[in-house]
Amino acid sequence: MSENSKFIVSAEWLSDHWNDPGVSIVDASWYLPAMGRDARAEYDEAHIPGAHFFDQDVIADTSSGLPHTVPSPALFERHVSAMGIARDDTIIVYDGPGYFSAPRVWWLFRTMGATKVMVLDGGLDGWKKEGRFVTDKPTMCAPTAFVPIFDASKIISFEGMLGTVEGQDTQIADARGLGRFTGDEPEPREGMRSGHMPGAHCVHYATLAPGGYLLDLPALRQLITDAGIDPDQPVVTTCGSGVTAAVITLALASLGNEETRLYDGSWAEWGARQDTPIDQGPSQT
Repeated sequence: MSENSKFIVSAEWLSDHWNDPGVSIVDASWYLPAMGRDARAEYDEAHIPGAHFFDQDVIADTSSGLPHTVPSPALFERHVSAMGIARDDTIIVYDGPGYFSAPRVWWLFRTMGATKVMVLDGGLDGWKKEGRFVTDKPTMCAPTAFVPIFDASKIISFEGMLGTVEGQDTQIADARGLGRFTGDEPEPREGMRSGHMPGAHCVHYATLAPGGYLLDLPALRQLITDAGIDPDQPVVTTCGSGVTAAVITLALASLGNEETRLYDGSWAEWGARQDTPIDQGPSQT
């Protein structure tokens, strides 16, 4: 029998429990422009009953100049409390394809102190393929109080990232595709340099969950190890803008590694600057 992550639930489980007291459902869908999908429009058209839409571009520090930066605990509290979600709820997060933007919100809830947060395996696309019920009706709820317990240690700043790169003291796992990592493909954001941080290893997020379903634990461990990352040692995760980095964070947590930090600015910050070191080609370490 396969060993699966303790941080995922199946469509069958959610279908049986979506209306249970203390279960909260969050639609965390978010897409790049090139993906041709409108997360909010899709939610309005069809979502899992009881789901609340979590807008990652609104529940964010919009003053940072970077996309969907981690919000202040106060801003997070205001939005999530209005959804009727409490910190001790069992919180099920999903997105369209399964493991693109949902792990970012899974990570964000945990960073804000929630302890029972899971991701829907297969996402909404898988839910629909199984013929399970969706609705276009707005989710109604009574507000509650989500009181954050913010864990700043889950995040690494630009200064911290610069020190990590210069000191080569912590493993760096980059969730972008190999072409962007090596610099053979251009970045989707105009005017941004291509390549990767010196010492980083490419762990493309999509390889961790082929078809939208997370690999079992032995397969996750093998894939991450083959990429040059020791899954039992501290890791900094990064990506294009801090979203898919959380897929690696989820995979590592599934393997029992909670010694991870997510670089919130990611390549949107690092690659846009002219004073940061960049390597191209495959990892040299």
